[in-house]
Amino acid sequence: MARRCAISGKGPMSGNNVSHAKNRTKRRFLLNLRTVRITLDDGTTQKIKISARELRTLKKNS
Repeated sequence: MARRCAISGKGPMSGNNVSHAKNRTKRRFLLNLRTVRITLDDGTTQKIKISARELRTLKKNS
């Protein structure tokens, strides 16, 4: 499964590692993903991967 948030759709970003001598090499900024169980309307549970920021928003709004 891709490293992508199931709710917001956010994925990894790309950028550069910059050394003191200003040498640039490619790097990836990975998402802070968490696997959580959610209960659906029919009573079953499902595991989804969401970002920590979306998890915080869900807890705040519930």
